[in-house]
Amino acid sequence: MANFFNDNKDLHFHLHHPLMKEIIPLKEKYYRDYENYDYAPADFEDTIDSYEKVLEIIGEICAEIIAPNAESVDCEGANLENGRVTYAKGTQQNHEALTKAGVVGMAFPRKYGGLNFSMVPYVMAAELVSRADAGFANIWGLQDCGETLLEFGSEEIKDKYLPKFNEGNTAAMDLTEPDAGSDLQAVQLKAHYDENRKTWLLNGVKRFITNGDADISLVLARSEEGSKDGRGLSLFVYDKKNMAVTVRRIENKLGIKGSPTCELVFKDAPAELVGNRKLGLIKYVMSLMNGARLGVAAQSVGLAEAAYREAEKYASERKQFGQTINKFAAVYEMITRMKVKLQAIRSLLYETTRFVDMYKCLDFISNEEKLEQEQKQTQKKFNRLADIYTPLVKLISSEYANQIAYDSLQIHGGAGFMKDFPIERLYRDARITSIYEGTSQLQVVAAIRGVTTGLFLNRIRYYENLKVKPEHEYLRKILIEMTDDYQKTVEFVINTEDRELIDFHARRMVEMAGNIIMSYLLLLDAQRNDDYENSAEIFIDIVKAENIEKAHYIKIFDAKNLGKFKA
Repeated sequence: MANFFNDNKDLHFHLHHPLMKEIIPLKEKYYRDYENYDYAPADFEDTIDSYEKVLEIIGEICAEIIAPNAESVDCEGANLENGRVTYAKGTQQNHEALTKAGVVGMAFPRKYGGLNFSMVPYVMAAELVSRADAGFANIWGLQDCGETLLEFGSEEIKDKYLPKFNEGNTAAMDLTEPDAGSDLQAVQLKAHYDENRKTWLLNGVKRFITNGDADISLVLARSEEGSKDGRGLSLFVYDKKNMAVTVRRIENKLGIKGSPTCELVFKDAPAELVGNRKLGLIKYVMSLMNGARLGVAAQSVGLAEAAYREAEKYASERKQFGQTINKFAAVYEMITRMKVKLQAIRSLLYETTRFVDMYKCLDFISNEEKLEQEQKQTQKKFNRLADIYTPLVKLISSEYANQIAYDSLQIHGGAGFMKDFPIERLYRDARITSIYEGTSQLQVVAAIRGVTTGLFLNRIRYYENLKVKPEHEYLRKILIEMTDDYQKTVEFVINTEDRELIDFHARRMVEMAGNIIMSYLLLLDAQRNDDYENSAEIFIDIVKAENIEKAHYIKIFDAKNLGKFKA
């Protein structure tokens, strides 16, 4: 039987990264659950075996059920009737299959029906589902809402809601409104506490809500009367069983058609406060959004994998002028570039995920026992790295996914423009990845801190000092030269002390850093497996040229020219 996990050696490679030997004992709290749950692992090898077996199950469901359903789901979409959403038939089958397999809520602790998996296999599952159907990946990925409840909810809320995920309940994060998209400080949906009913009531409208008619919803609302900024917002959890939220419409979208994007009307909707008042945006939603951005990065990598495979398959079968088109230089160069870019963003995705894993594991341990000083430093280090890598991976993976889908369709020629081939759907689905959960432009705003504070440079220098094979030393030297040029370019811009100019060149500087980081990650991958050597060499050649171009443009750009770009 087809299996999307077993047919992808890159996933197996990243699952066995050396840092997993530090992550897994922390996640399993040194295997304390072994005595209490018959499916809990006894040691590291047992845990990895569990990860692989579950990913095989998900890989089979993706290949045998979700992927075959993707076309019909894209055509059918979700349906709205009497204020309620009904999924496409294929979407219902997908969700039922994963629920029956017991993998919904797989990252939650076992006491809530989860498998207590680390973030790495969970993100791999998201990549697998996205390769099969990026639209359905949104429904799958919204179990991240449960992670927010686990991290910030009261014991009562966790006991009430978290087991429901494993039972098949769906989730949504109700954040944006007609006048509050990227600027969530402008949220106006009102929350007031009703003394008679002893509950919070929500009133207002939410718009562009993915999976808006979900069973469990996290809702950002203005709890402090008279407030106008983020400090007046709190986070609430709403249960669909209360039937106090109506779906006004489902948006007609370009892509991800199976994922219903809804406009919601709240009328005295009873809800429970998550955590403390006033921290809804500045603490809880920021954490939720980081998880969502990692999810979109996984979605982007899954889409890129699907698009790359479609290009490779078509080019190996399509004949022109007496030979298959993959024999032509113009085509095989495109396919090779697609492959190395795909491997680069996958390496960046799992590097970021490992950072998230490390600090979250230590976070949860700290809730039960006092961390030692060394553990506190480790937690702080990986939290800082996760904060700067998350917007970076969301930015680059989504942009690469669009590039790879574009090139794949181009390789298909006119056939790719027709609905007869999956690439037409993949091309449409990819477009949203650089828009939602923070546009590429907003990811730059978040990631530029890694440039201006020197955090990216420090991490690059860390990679630089790691040992490489003698035959790879020439690649390391190229990267050292690229890093020196990046450092000089950043210093050149910062020394102008012109905030507007720094913002203007922010994306170029962030992408320069990202190019060097991904190059090092591929080079380090090649130290563990020779199969990555060719990809590392090609990718470094590609991004070296890109960085030279960006640095040259920055250095010749006169600040006076800024005026030419203003409307």
